[in-house]
Amino acid sequence: MVATALVLAGIAALVHVFIFYLESVAWTGARARATFGLTEEEAVATRFMAFNQGFYNLFLAIVTAVGIGVVAAGHTAVGSALVLAGTGSMVAAALVLVVTAPDKRAAALKQGVVPLLAVIALVVGLAV
Repeated sequence: MVATALVLAGIAALVHVFIFYLESVAWTGARARATFGLTEEEAVATRFMAFNQGFYNLFLAIVTAVGIGVVAAGHTAVGSALVLAGTGSMVAAALVLVVTAPDKRAAALKQGVVPLLAVIALVVGLAV
C-alpha cells in the first residue's frame, strides 16, 4: 500500500508541476487563459499573483518528490512525513478552492483527488 501511495503522490506532484508551468510560465498564453477562463487583459493584470501561486504549487511538488525519494532510500518515517505534508497541503488547497469558489469544483477535484488518495493509501500502508 505504501508503494501505491508513493506512485499516487508522484502523479500528484507531476500535476502540480504542470500547474506551476501554467501559472508561472504560460499564464498569459492561450492555453493557460483557456484553462483558467481568463481574458488576455485579466491574465496580464494577474500575472504576478499567478507567478507566485505557481511557485507555491512547485514547492508542494518538490516536498512530495523529496519525500518519495527519502522513503525509497529507506527512511520511511521522515519521507512519509514529507509526502504527507506535500500531498496534505494539496488536498487542503483543493478544499479551500471548492469552499470559496464552488463553481471551480472541477478544478478542485483535478488538483485534490489524487493527493487525497495518496494520503489515504499512505496512512493505511503505514498502519498495517
